[in-house]
Amino acid sequence: MGSPAKLSDRLNLPVIGAPMFIVSNPALVMAQCKSGVVGSFPALNARPESQLDEWLDQITRELGAYASSNPHLKIAPFAVNQIVHASNKRLEHDVGLCVKYKVPIVITSLRPPAEVVSAVHSYGGMVLHDIINIVFSHKALEKGADGLIAVCAGAGGHAGLLSPFALIKEIRSFFPGMLILSGAMSTGADVLAARAIGADFAYMGTRFIATHEANAPAEYKDMLVASGADDIIYTPVFSGVSGNYLRGSIVRAGLDPANLPHADKSKMNFSTSGGDEVKVWKDIWSAGQSVTGIDSVVSVAELVQRLRGEYDAALARLTGR
Repeated sequence: MGSPAKLSDRLNLPVIGAPMFIVSNPALVMAQCKSGVVGSFPALNARPESQLDEWLDQITRELGAYASSNPHLKIAPFAVNQIVHASNKRLEHDVGLCVKYKVPIVITSLRPPAEVVSAVHSYGGMVLHDIINIVFSHKALEKGADGLIAVCAGAGGHAGLLSPFALIKEIRSFFPGMLILSGAMSTGADVLAARAIGADFAYMGTRFIATHEANAPAEYKDMLVASGADDIIYTPVFSGVSGNYLRGSIVRAGLDPANLPHADKSKMNFSTSGGDEVKVWKDIWSAGQSVTGIDSVVSVAELVQRLRGEYDAALARLTGR
């Protein structure tokens, strides 16, 4: 599974579901994989850390059983996201469990993942590292990452600022390997566009929040449906790192989106003028500009089927077939 072609052979659509803090859980991941797209979750979503063992056991066993019962279907592999940073005291423990369960794909964030690469490669797994510019791309590849996730403008959460046209083109000038594009995609036509400009796979997060299986409040999902691109606020205020968030959730938390306080990189939460504590991810909801393509809350199976239809229709328009 170390090449784009080998991974594509196991998918119904060239899509990787992005790992989302709090939102991604075993139910979402397994529904994505059973529908033929890669499902993923952050290791830190499993709390306490002992729960990660339970989740990996559940996902591995259930997907294995489903594949055995449905040999005619394409069952996608799953992925676990690891935050490679000194602040993540669980990293060694969580990577050890990925080795124990031979997690097919490990997605790394922040620091170049040398020690994670070594561990994952020991059992034949794949490491994908997310980046926002060329400097980080080179660093990840130097440490042995198998592929890059280009997080471009408009992506949910901690997004970059570069246009996908610019970043993908620049990466492809020196890297022929696995390349995944993240940023403002919500339809099958978007997935085809990602491939057309040089990416192997589309990385979709926000669109999967508006599914029945996602671990998100109904109000969050409804807000995605009701929002447009202008309702996405890009700011470093809430986590110390610039990211995209729903305007409606900022207002809901008692804050004025036009007059936000200065960012404090040492804090992951803060208080309103009324003294109420506001927490990023829990109270301030992440979303990308892809909200423009979200018109309903559906099951993962229905969403992937819709994406496949849109992808095929877009391809037919371009080829005339």
